[in-house]
Amino acid sequence: MYAKEAVVMNQVGLRARPATFFTQKANEFKSSVWLEKDDRKVNAKSLLGVLSMGIVKDTSVSIVADGPDEEVAVTTLCQLISSDFAE
Repeated sequence: MYAKEAVVMNQVGLRARPATFFTQKANEFKSSVWLEKDDRKVNAKSLLGVLSMGIVKDTSVSIVADGPDEEVAVTTLCQLISSDFAE
């Protein structure tokens, strides 16, 4: 299991289009991936799960993965969040 913190810098947070990009990227990995905020934990591969978190700009989240490509998954998703979804 591998985890890393990231701060959402996107103006709208993880809503609509950014959330779609995030879940699409998460689905590229074989590992199970979760998004955590406070005491909530959702499947990062689920668009409805990510949207239900209500993540806004400047929110700190944890990205956790478990599986064969866990480190790459977490690092890539953290970079996506840090890049303001410019990818």
